[in-house]
Amino acid sequence: MADFATLTVRYRLQMAIYPWRRLERTPWQPLRVPLQQARIALVTSAGLYRRELDEPFAQMSGGDPSFRVIPDNVEPGTLVVGQTSHAFDHGPAERDLNLVLPLEPLHALVVAGEVGSAAARHLSFNGSITAPGRLVRRTAPEAAELLRGDGVDVALFVPV
Repeated sequence: MADFATLTVRYRLQMAIYPWRRLERTPWQPLRVPLQQARIALVTSAGLYRRELDEPFAQMSGGDPSFRVIPDNVEPGTLVVGQTSHAFDHGPAERDLNLVLPLEPLHALVVAGEVGSAAARHLSFNGSITAPGRLVRRTAPEAAELLRGDGVDVALFVPV
C-alpha cells in the first residue's frame, strides 16, 4: 500500500473528497476444525489473472467487481498483476508473486503440518473498487459460495 505522502496530488485529492462508507462490524466465526486440519484459500486484491486463459480486469467507473479463479497448481509465470490502480509500485509483486498471492508459504505450511491443506482454487479481485455495491451484493456472495463448495475452512485475504 502506498504511503499517503508519496501519492500524486490527483490521488490525494481523490482520497480527500471520497465518500468513505462506514461498515457494520463483521461477525466473528470461530474455526470449526483445528487449523492443522483446515483447508485454506487465498484471496488477493492484486488483480491477478492468467495471461492466456482469463480476461484482464476492466478499467471502469467504480472499479471492476469481478474475480478470477487461480488454480492452486498455477504456474507463476502465467499470472499477470492486473491491478488497475497505479497508486502503488507493481514491480515488487511482478518480481515475486508470493507478496500478493503467497502460494509457496501456504504450501510450506501444509508440508510442515501447520495447516491441513491448500484449497484447489484461490481468488483474485481487482483492488481500488470505489463503488463496492455490486461487489457486496453480487460478486462477494458468488465468491463465498465457490469457496464453500470447495470445502474451504479459512479464506486468507491478502490486500494490495
